[in-house]
Amino acid sequence: MKPPSQMLTPRMAGLLERIHRANRTPFHRLTPREARIAYRMGAEILDLPRAPLARVTDLEVAGRPARLYAPSDAVLPVLLYLHGGGFTIGDLETHDSLCRQLSLRSGAAVVALDYRLAPEHRFPAAVDDAWAALAWLHEHAAALGLDGARLGVAGDSAGGTLAAGTAFFARDHGLPLALQLLITPGTASRPATVSHKLFAHGFLLDADSIAWFFDHYLDAGQRHDWRFAPLEAPEHAGLAPACIVLAECDPLVDEGIAYADTLRAAGVPVQLELYRGVTHDFIKMGRHIPEALTALDACAQAIRETLTP
Repeated sequence: MKPPSQMLTPRMAGLLERIHRANRTPFHRLTPREARIAYRMGAEILDLPRAPLARVTDLEVAGRPARLYAPSDAVLPVLLYLHGGGFTIGDLETHDSLCRQLSLRSGAAVVALDYRLAPEHRFPAAVDDAWAALAWLHEHAAALGLDGARLGVAGDSAGGTLAAGTAFFARDHGLPLALQLLITPGTASRPATVSHKLFAHGFLLDADSIAWFFDHYLDAGQRHDWRFAPLEAPEHAGLAPACIVLAECDPLVDEGIAYADTLRAAGVPVQLELYRGVTHDFIKMGRHIPEALTALDACAQAIRETLTP
């Protein structure tokens, strides 16, 4: 097997070298407030420019701030989007470009949710917000000119974990869910896989930052709760079809593959997209990493195929 650094594409390696030379303070050495500011300042530097859309509207969903993106005024299916950021950082602004791209490329509406963050609001506050928002959209989408019967949920990183958990609530409450789109999600109770060791340092999402996020979010005794570790749910049968997008050089890749295998074994339709030579968060690097554009198109196709009859 190649050394981890040799697995990177030339563009990804060059980008990581530039990030390293910038010598930014890592998140685990900042306070949550400082980390949120730092993340917001840099979140869209590598992202595609914010695409114009017919509708971009700030609103409130189940008591939380949210933002609606739609490419037309038609009655469209809707995708609830849950941003990444280790349950501690990230907001509507950090993922604005990504949500615009998903809406533009798929033709569906996207509603991004500003769920509560740790450590001010620890587990399961974010889980509760995500499920409340999905249930609200199903019930009230018509008031937004959308079709709440054609509904999906999506998220990246920690948002992917939340999206996976929300799919269980939808199944157990009989809410029709056409798709769970999980982009580089965390699915395991602890960082114990080979990929966590291989890519622990120097591949954008470092082990120290993962520990910092988790410690802010929940207690050690809660880490086997399926709402945090969906791999440990007692039953995966009957969940919504999944599209799982993974990066080869990501500490989370092994648990993402394990989750895809677990869903398939339970009879859940799974589309697995594994992008070689790129790191966690690559889908937000469309200005520099061509794999980001390919991944966006794959996500859009999954949304179209499942949400549009």
